[in-house]
Amino acid sequence: MIVDLNGERTPLPDEATLVEAVAASGADQARGVAVALDGEVVPRAEWADRRLSDGQEVEVVRAVQGG
Repeated sequence: MIVDLNGERTPLPDEATLVEAVAASGADQARGVAVALDGEVVPRAEWADRRLSDGQEVEVVRAVQGG
């Protein structure tokens, strides 16, 4: 399947979850990572259970310290 991952068309395995999308984005599941699926933030506790469908939009955002 193909999803829109951080603005880029990205192939993922059929029935991939948000955990796999986070890994494909290059982020890990450490603190400071947030995920939105089709514009709605998904709680971390739901990432492993949330299966993706072809064409969905996934945004993975990492908090960065600095100033």
